[in-house]
Amino acid sequence: MVFEKVKSLIVEQLDVDPETVTMDTDFMKDLEADSLDAVEIILGVEDEYGIEIPDEVAENFTKVSDIVEYIEANK
Repeated sequence: MVFEKVKSLIVEQLDVDPETVTMDTDFMKDLEADSLDAVEIILGVEDEYGIEIPDEVAENFTKVSDIVEYIEANK
């Protein structure tokens, strides 16, 4: 369930094919996201789940699974 919401945020933000987004998808390598894209994805996740992700934590997110696991541990 968390993955599906995160996936839809990523697809909407980056305008990518939903089939390309999996738990193992790397934001920079697979989706060619830049740092602004990453910030906007994080802001969308924070809004969706009502949580705050510290910058020092968000900087370490490289894959979709990183965000999903953080949400599941902190919601």
